Amino acid sequence: MKTLSVGIGCRLHTSADEIETAVRAALGSHTFEQIATVASIGTKADEPGLLEFCARHGFALQVFNREQILAIRVHEPSAAAREHLGVDGVCEPCALLAVAAGRTAHLIARKTVYAGVTVAIASTAPAHSVTTIQQDLP
Repeated sequence: MKTLSVGIGCRLHTSADEIETAVRAALGSHTFEQIATVASIGTKADEPGLLEFCARHGFALQVFNREQILAIRVHEPSAAAREHLGVDGVCEPCALLAVAAGRTAHLIARKTVYAGVTVAIASTAPAHSVTTIQQDLP
């Protein structure tokens, strides 16, 4: 069952392989088959490595604008995201926003950083024994 939303932040020219490695690390015991959507900030809509990663696995890339992202609280704001993009974070808010409207999002993996790629994972499934962060979306 596809219940996971993966939020991704990355530097310019990050390769699909680097993104895949970071996502695999953040997934832990979860699988790619559980991913319903991949999301990022709108400025990454044409990022070749991100697009290649999504195409490789048949994921649509969902993007959000700064205003949407700013509406979501970030546990640990990123100075780099603030300086370069004008937001406190990318991966956590995007993972939460990508959950279908009207559903409660549970952040099951906070921001994980791997070789300059940030990944966070949200779920629509009821929380199990995993420590989650619950945030109701507007």
